[in-house]
Amino acid sequence: MKKNLHYILIVFVIAATLLIEKCYITHFEYSVNVPDSMYVADSIINPPPPVPKMYGIPVNDYNLITEKIRWNQNLSTILKKFSISSKKIDSITLLSKNVFDLRKIRAGNKYIVFTTKDSIPNTHYFVYEHSPMEYLVFDLRDSVVVRFETRDIITKRKISSGEISSSLWMAMVENNINPILANDLSEIYAWTIDFFGLQKGDQFTVIYDEEYADTISIGIGKIHAAIFNHYGNDYWAFSFQQNDVESFFDEEGNSLRRSFLKAPLRFNRISSRFSYSRKHPILKIRRPHLGVDYAAPLGTPVYAVGDGVIIEMQYKQQAGHIVKIKHNSVYTTGYLHLANYGKGLKVGSKVRQGQLIGNVGSTGLSTGPHLDFRFWKNGKPVDPLKVDAPPVEGINEAILDSFKIIAQAYMDTLLIKKDNLEFIAVSDSLK
Repeated sequence: MKKNLHYILIVFVIAATLLIEKCYITHFEYSVNVPDSMYVADSIINPPPPVPKMYGIPVNDYNLITEKIRWNQNLSTILKKFSISSKKIDSITLLSKNVFDLRKIRAGNKYIVFTTKDSIPNTHYFVYEHSPMEYLVFDLRDSVVVRFETRDIITKRKISSGEISSSLWMAMVENNINPILANDLSEIYAWTIDFFGLQKGDQFTVIYDEEYADTISIGIGKIHAAIFNHYGNDYWAFSFQQNDVESFFDEEGNSLRRSFLKAPLRFNRISSRFSYSRKHPILKIRRPHLGVDYAAPLGTPVYAVGDGVIIEMQYKQQAGHIVKIKHNSVYTTGYLHLANYGKGLKVGSKVRQGQLIGNVGSTGLSTGPHLDFRFWKNGKPVDPLKVDAPPVEGINEAILDSFKIIAQAYMDTLLIKKDNLEFIAVSDSLK
């Protein structure tokens, strides 16, 4: 009997132990795991809404006033307008010395004032936009804090197409493309396309990088490839590095650079062409006009079309201020009716292709601002629009195959875009 009771007692102890252990485990699982999993699920289904911020400031808490700095207006006068005390303005001036020179605040730049939504609003923050990349934050709540911040630059790869209706610049504007791209394209094709002779229906497609500070475009980055259809002919351009120098080449590996630029200035119009019998607009007589007149606003930059040495720089009665450049034993160019000369230039100065040599004027015998551009070959006047300058060195034979593989990949992309002009607007699909 005692033996049976002993066995019963052992069974009871074991059962009790198991029951206690089970209760503990159940309690542990319920109190820790279940609420935790419920919390995670709830946070996924109903995440807290993001707090909208500008310059790191929660905008929902404030009324925002946006204005521009006026001429002869300084920070002190602006802050007093928003009831900032003279004592606090003195603190701002003192604290800003090691952060930002307040004398560099520019008229026309934007500022934003953050005021409370009270019946009598208080100014808590003042933000000055110094540039698309830089801004200054003044925290005016208790003790003044001044922060100078820079935005991160984001680079977006883009592909854009357009068709010329009036000018390259207007084609950019009409298709919502950054018009600065027109300048870059004109430089790439400066040796192969006469941008004063563009015709309606010419087309372009280009792959390029555009840089942004937040959502604000701050400029065009690298251009990778382009195709420009001019008078029915396709002109390709591919960026490629050779001998540590980045340059542009066509589909066969020939350099797009030539000994001479197509024109000595950008984006204006030809008002008079090369002729052996032109009626002079002032003298009203027929006589040779052995150059090309480019009508352009007063002060438009004029560039040397090629490397060379200045052999003449003076004022002539009819030609006005003139610069004459000898490029080699064959070619010489002349630039007439200039308003002034490039800084530091004189007879004997060496100039580089694309160097500023002066600005468009109306000096001498002239009806208005324009550049009379002249070209001589072996001392004989020739039509500047018909000079066919030889290219510079192309892709080395040893790396030509590598170049063509890269160029073909770009060509495939550009042709798809070119053949589907319904997608003229900018595409951000290339990342």
